[in-house]
Amino acid sequence: MSATAAVRASRRDRDEARNGLPVEPDRSQPLPKRLLHSRLAWLTLVMAIAYAVCLVLLYRQVVPDQVVPGGVSVGLGRDAVPIAVKYAAITAIPLSLLFLWADRFRPQRFWVWLMTFGWGACVATYVAADVNTWAAKHLSIIGDGDPATGARAAIFVAPFVEEAAKATVLFWLAILMRYAWVSRLSGIVLAGLSGTAFAFVENILYYGRAYRYAARTIGSVSPEQALHQTFVLRGLLTFFGHPLFTSMTGIGLAVAMRSKSKTVRVVAPLAGYCAAALLHMSFNTAASLLSGTQQIVVLIFVAVPLVLGLVGFVVRQLLREGRLIRTRLGDYVRVGWLEPDDPAPLSRLRTRSRALWHGLFLGPATFLATIRLQRAVTELAYLRDSMDRGLVDATGQRRERVLLGQLHELHARAVISPVGRAAYPWQRLRRRGGRHAAVPAYAPAAFPGPAGLGGSFPAPGAPTGAPGPLGQTATRYSEVDPSWKPPGE
Repeated sequence: MSATAAVRASRRDRDEARNGLPVEPDRSQPLPKRLLHSRLAWLTLVMAIAYAVCLVLLYRQVVPDQVVPGGVSVGLGRDAVPIAVKYAAITAIPLSLLFLWADRFRPQRFWVWLMTFGWGACVATYVAADVNTWAAKHLSIIGDGDPATGARAAIFVAPFVEEAAKATVLFWLAILMRYAWVSRLSGIVLAGLSGTAFAFVENILYYGRAYRYAARTIGSVSPEQALHQTFVLRGLLTFFGHPLFTSMTGIGLAVAMRSKSKTVRVVAPLAGYCAAALLHMSFNTAASLLSGTQQIVVLIFVAVPLVLGLVGFVVRQLLREGRLIRTRLGDYVRVGWLEPDDPAPLSRLRTRSRALWHGLFLGPATFLATIRLQRAVTELAYLRDSMDRGLVDATGQRRERVLLGQLHELHARAVISPVGRAAYPWQRLRRRGGRHAAVPAYAPAAFPGPAGLGGSFPAPGAPTGAPGPLGQTATRYSEVDPSWKPPGE
């Protein structure tokens, strides 16, 4: 490579990095070499080690009994942890799958989901536990003090600490992969995963404490009953808390990422974080100071409408994303770079899901081609929208050409508009077994004949599908009886 070409390549890479555009990997190199030179792979390794360290430290802090001045602080106990994990997973698994299902038009990479969930489960819980414990000690009053002192840390400290801990990973992702933050839905999904992971570990702590306290207290309810009561309260009635709160920060970040205004880029994330902390503070206040019927009233008339509002907002965003993709793909249809029939099926969630389902039974190559085509066409639509908004400069045209090349390559191998039923394996086995008579695959007529203009039978002269002769030799006459003459002669 010449010096001029190297300078141009370096300048191009710098421009793409400034716009946050992804760089296609050099697939000619072996996979181990690509991983060694990948910053993302090294970052994933470092974060995985950090997650493991935080999880071990949290385990040693809350599970075994701790010797403290004046006695022993009872931990969860190794026997209660597996039981608590099972109960906590009942809520965490469906909620996580629900957020992943909502991230359908522009799903993030698997490592993004994994890093976000791991941060909420390991780092956020460990940091929040230490800070909340430290704040509770400083806010406590010894002697005949304020009887409400036990709720001070939960109301005035925990909301700000926990929301900051959960949302930190969102800010990191917004810096490292801002190109992938294409809508408010992206912020809701990532924030919801972080909040779900945080609630998962927090519920393990609450379930384990309830189980251990009931097991050590004479005359109390059985450990199973105490665990069941806590599960109903936290796992069924208020399971939506942490994902709902953190979603406010995710929405604020998404608004900032899709705006050109510097003021909006600064104010929107702060407003989202403040909204999350305020909701969290209101929830903790109701849980700490209210009881019985008052909590039920707040749950029905305040919490449930908020959750339904978030669900309605997600559905509205899904419909809006479909319209945006259809509109932006229409720009490429008008200039002849895409087929006129492509925007409609590629912008409908139901059609895209059916295409994946059909491709699954047509072989791994077709299934992977369908996935790649849907991802490429969605990225192309959002890239066009970013360029139209002025969020990406002329450097995006190079990425645009790469995506168009991928679409033209995958178009013939992927499923776009599925028709009928999928090619299920048992149907093929039934046909092979003779239950269904095979229909002869007649070759289409290639020249005029008895059925050559749209009939149901093969045209004479082309039983094997070979094209008929062209020019004067294409004219054929039926045999004539030389003794034929008009009647009466």
